[in-house]
Parts: sequence; C-alpha cells; structure tokens
Amino acid sequence: MSYEAIYNAVRSRITNGDIGQAVESVLRDASLSYYADRVAARAMDAAAEYDRPSTVYKPRLFIDGNVWCAIYGEDIQNGVCGWGKSPAEAFADFDRKWCEELKGGR
Repeated sequence: MSYEAIYNAVRSRITNGDIGQAVESVLRDASLSYYADRVAARAMDAAAEYDRPSTVYKPRLFIDGNVWCAIYGEDIQNGVCGWGKSPAEAFADFDRKWCEELKGGR
C-alpha cells in the first residue's frame, strides 16, 4: 500500500479528531488484506498441484542408474518419462514432457 493510499484512507476515517484510531483502523485493514491475499495465493498454488500431470496420472517412480525416472506407460519408448536427480525433478520433467507434442508426428 503506498503512502498516498494510506494517507487518503486515514483522512477519510478520521472522526471526532481521533487520528490514532483512524491510523490503527487503516493499518489493521491493510494488514488483514495483505494476509488474506497471501492465503488466497497459497490456496491457488496448492490447488494447482492437484492439476499437475504427475499428480493426476501417478507415474511409476524408480531409480535408473544415478537418476530418478517417472514413467507413465509400458516402457520408455511408448510412454512418457521424466528424469531428474530427485523425485521432484523427475516429476517436474514428466510434467513438461506430458505437454510436449510428438516430434515428426502425423
């Protein structure tokens, strides 16, 4: 919230000359609004996790050599695979590859 916005909000709330109460009210409302926005953003981020291909399709996860592999399908040639140094990286790679188009497709 900018200085001017706070000034205008305080000025509009001054009643009976109680500036302290007006400032407290504006700051409380700004604080609640800030935290409400943060909570809403976190809730949207959490909801987006449920839409990820790796969450929806639940690929198998296993170690292949020194990397993790997340695979959906019968094998690497006929499925979608994601690779990474951690399960999180493998799932992120899987999500990216899920959205890629086939190269040299029909």
